[in-house]
Amino acid sequence: MKINIFTTLIIIGHVHAFAQTGTISGKVTGQGQPVAYASIVLKGTSLADVTDEAGVYTIRNVSFGHYTVVTSAVGFEPQNREVSISADHPTATLDFNLTESVSELQEVVISGTMKEVSRMDSPVPVEVYTSAFFKANPTPSLFESLQNVNGVRPQLNCNVCNTGDIHINGLEGPYTMILIDGMPIVSGLSTVYGLTGIPQSLIERMEIVKGPASTLYGSEAVGGLINIITKKPALAPILSVDVMGTSWGEVNTDIGIKFNATEKTQSLLGINYFNYQNPVDNNHDGFTDVTLQNRISVFNKWSFQRKNNKELSIAARYNYEDRWGGDMRWTPEYRGGDQFYGESIYTSRWETFGTYQLPVEEKINFQFSANGHEQNSYYGTTSYDARQYIAFGQLTWNRQIAQRHDVLLGTAYRYTYYDDNTPATVGADGNNPSITSLPGIFVQDEITLNEFNKLLVGLRYDHNSVHGAIFSPRLNYKWTSHNKQTVIRLSTGNGYRVANVFTEDHAALTGARQVIFTESLKPETSWNTNLNVVKKIYAANGTFIGIDASAFYTYFTNRIIPDYETDPNKIIYSNLNGSAVSKGISMNFDVSWASGFKILAGFTAMDVEVTENDETYHQLLTERFSGVWNVGYTFGNSGFSVDYTGNVYGPMRLPLLGELDNRPEYSPWWSIQNIQITKKFQKGWELYGGVKNLLNYTPPSNSIARPFDPFDKNVKFDDNGQVIPTADNPYGLTFDPSYVFAPNQGIRGFIGARYIISQP
Repeated sequence: MKINIFTTLIIIGHVHAFAQTGTISGKVTGQGQPVAYASIVLKGTSLADVTDEAGVYTIRNVSFGHYTVVTSAVGFEPQNREVSISADHPTATLDFNLTESVSELQEVVISGTMKEVSRMDSPVPVEVYTSAFFKANPTPSLFESLQNVNGVRPQLNCNVCNTGDIHINGLEGPYTMILIDGMPIVSGLSTVYGLTGIPQSLIERMEIVKGPASTLYGSEAVGGLINIITKKPALAPILSVDVMGTSWGEVNTDIGIKFNATEKTQSLLGINYFNYQNPVDNNHDGFTDVTLQNRISVFNKWSFQRKNNKELSIAARYNYEDRWGGDMRWTPEYRGGDQFYGESIYTSRWETFGTYQLPVEEKINFQFSANGHEQNSYYGTTSYDARQYIAFGQLTWNRQIAQRHDVLLGTAYRYTYYDDNTPATVGADGNNPSITSLPGIFVQDEITLNEFNKLLVGLRYDHNSVHGAIFSPRLNYKWTSHNKQTVIRLSTGNGYRVANVFTEDHAALTGARQVIFTESLKPETSWNTNLNVVKKIYAANGTFIGIDASAFYTYFTNRIIPDYETDPNKIIYSNLNGSAVSKGISMNFDVSWASGFKILAGFTAMDVEVTENDETYHQLLTERFSGVWNVGYTFGNSGFSVDYTGNVYGPMRLPLLGELDNRPEYSPWWSIQNIQITKKFQKGWELYGGVKNLLNYTPPSNSIARPFDPFDKNVKFDDNGQVIPTADNPYGLTFDPSYVFAPNQGIRGFIGARYIISQP
C-alpha cells in the first residue's frame, strides 16, 4: 500500500511538473491578408516567434502566468493583448488584425529609461531607426550609416587613415556613448573603431538619445548615446546574406545564421567581412584618397529558455582590422620608416556581454560586459602600441509601487585598464598603466501623475578612483494630449566625462604634432535642458504627417578642447578656463501618402561657442546647420522601390597652421547625395543598386598640408620650435592631416544582393 501511494505521488508530481507550461498560438493578419514575418513577443521574457507565410505563429514552453503579448511588423502599428496560461487553460489562441502604420512613433524603446516602453509613452525623447531605414542607403559600417540621421554626423579626424567619431548636436565623439544591447562596450580606445565591423544583418534597430544620460549610464554619456539593439535569436531569420560591391573595388559581406542548439537554446551567428585594396589618388596629392582596409568581424548571440521565462542571453564579438593610408608608393615593408609616409593600424578587439534575470519573484536583472582592445599602429615613424581592458557589471531592480510609481534601482561597477607606449602611462618609476575603478548607484522613479502627465526623477552617484565623487541628477516631464496625438517633453539633467586624450583624440596620435598637457585634466561636466514636441496629424485621404521638434541648451564646465592654433607643432590640452555652450533647434518631418510615397527629412541649426579669458569663438569642425532627407517610393505590387537620400552641411571652422596658412578658415557648404533602386523577388531574394555621392563632391586637394614633405625634412624651425617661412615654404606650414571636414571618396556605383530564409 505504501509503495502504491508513493508511486501515485511520483506520477502526480511528474504530471504536475510537465503541466507547468502551455502554448500560445494564433494568426496575424493585416488588411484582410496574412502578415508574414511579424514578431510575436511575450513582454518581459525571452519567448518569441515569427509568423510564417500564412501569418501563423506558435510559442511553446510558456510557464503558467499572466502575460502581455506584443505583435509588431514592418508597415503596421504594433498591438498588445493580454493572456493567461494556467493548468485549467494550458493553451491559448490569440489572433491579431494589425492596422497599417503611418509612422514609427509607437516603436518600443529602452534607452531612455532602461525599461521597455512605447516611444510615445517614454518621458525621455528617443529617436528610433530600424534596419529598413539603413537599407535605403547601404554602407559597409554603422559609422557611415549615421550620415543620414538628423543632428548626428560621422566626423573623419584624419585625411590619411580615415578614422573618425560620431558628433551629436555638434559635440565630439568622446561625448557620445555607444551601447550594444544596452551595454557600454564601445568606449575609450575603441571610440574610433567601435562602430565598424558590427554585422548589420543582426541589427534590429538603433535608438538615439540626444543630451546627457549620465544618470543611468554614467561617464561618457554627456552629449548623448547610441544604443544598437541586436535581434533576438527567436525573431531572426534562419539565414540572411547581403553582399555589396562598388565601382571603387569595395566589397562588403554580411551573413546571419540562426540555429537551435537544443529545444530551449537558440543561437544567432553573424559574420561581416569588408575588403578594399584599391589605392586611388583622384586629388593628386600623392596620398590615398580612401584608406585601404581588410576587416572581419564575428558575432554570436545565445538565448536560453528558463523556468518561469526568466531571461538569459549571452553574446560575444571579435573584430580584426588591418588598415593603412598614406603615400601611394607605401607598402608594408616601409611600416615605421621615413622613406614613404604611411599610417598603418592593426586592431584586434573582443567583447562579451549578456543579461541574466535572477530566479526570484521580483524583476531583478544582472547585466555584464567585458572587452579587450589591442592596437598596434604606426603614424609615419611614430609608434602607438596600446591595450585596454574593461569589465562592467550592473544589477537593476524594477518594481511598480502604489500604481503611480515605477521605480528602477541599480548599482554598477566598471573597471578599466589602459596601457600604451606614450607619455600618458609613464610614471616616475617607468611604465605606469592607468587603472580606474568606478562603482556607482542610481535610482529612478517614473511617476504617473494622471493619464496625461508623467514625471521622471533620477539621481546617480559614482566614485571615480582618481577624481572622487560625482553626482548626476535628472528631471523629465511629459504631457500627452487627450487624443494621444501630441506629446510635450521637458527635461533637464547633468552629464560628466572622465577624459583619456590618447584613447579618444586621433589627432594626438598622428605623429604630426607634439602633445602637451598644461595640467592634470579634471572631469568635464555639463548641464542640459531640452524641450521636445511631437505632433501626429492624420488626414482623411490617408496622408500622415509627423513632426518631432526639439530645442536644446547644454552648458559645459571643465571642457577639454585641444588647442591646435597656439603652436603648429603642438596639440595643447587643458581644462577650459571658462565655459562652453551648445544650443540650437532641430526638427524631423515624417510624411507618408497612401500611394506609397514617403519623406523623412530634418534639419538642425545650432551654435557651439567657447568662452575663455573673456573671448568667445566657435568650436572647430562644427557646422552651424545640417539637414538630411530620405525620399522613398514603392511602385505598387511590382516589387520595385526607389530611395533618394542625402545630407547638407553648412560651413565649419577648420584648424589652420598659423596666421600665414593660406587655406580657407571655413569650409564651404557641401552635400553628399545618393540614389538606389531595389527589386524584391519571391522566395526571399532582393537586388539593389545605385549611385553614391551623385554630385561627386570632395574637399579641396590641399586638405593635407605639405604631403610632399611628411617628415618635415625641409621645414626650418627657430629656437622656440616655430616654423620659419622660406622660399620653399612661404606659408610656414608643416605636414598636417587634420584639416578635414568631408570624405575624399567621390562618385561611385554600387550593386548588391540580399537573400533571406525566414522560417524552415
